[in-house]
Amino acid sequence: MIAAPSIALAGVLSWASGFRLYAALFLAGMLDRLQWVHLPPALAVLSHTPVLIATGALLVIEFLMDKVPAVDSAWDGVQTFVRVPFGALLAWGVFAHATPEVQAIAAILGGALAAGTHVAKAGTRALVNTSPEPFSNWGLSFSEDGVLLAGMWLAFAHPVAFLVLLGLFVLALVWLLPKLWRGVLALRRGLTRLFSRAEAGPEAPLRRH
Repeated sequence: MIAAPSIALAGVLSWASGFRLYAALFLAGMLDRLQWVHLPPALAVLSHTPVLIATGALLVIEFLMDKVPAVDSAWDGVQTFVRVPFGALLAWGVFAHATPEVQAIAAILGGALAAGTHVAKAGTRALVNTSPEPFSNWGLSFSEDGVLLAGMWLAFAHPVAFLVLLGLFVLALVWLLPKLWRGVLALRRGLTRLFSRAEAGPEAPLRRH
């Protein structure tokens, strides 16, 4: 039988990969380095000094990128090709000692969870960035930082409670994503019409005879 702490670890790493990948990697590696938690053998590499330096540097870059409106959306677009595969890889790493069937299920679910979280994060940012002031973006970004820290702590300290909240999050995500997607499509259509009018230029004034 698979223990709840292992499921919680796979869940929190996949979930966090969708919006704060490098922070999750750095925190997990540092906690293991300080021996406050013990990562599975396949993920122990996260606590090695070169990896900590790399994830720490990327953490700082992502922290700064995420605080600049429009730049954060561009960053999210690029990170699509990193966050989702890492979500699957980290979940697989937690169960690298298990049977191939368990490993496959973990990778599929981990990738799906990372993808869902990433789409929700990127879509929300795209809508928020339509606001001319940066404070909404900053507030949302700092909130995500706090949610990550709380989620990581809860997964290690109270794995069952984390799994319950993660289940509720997934249900909310299933409800939210279609609405968020429609909002992003509406925003895209509006921007397309706006740029089309700008390229066409003002209409020429009518001549009076």
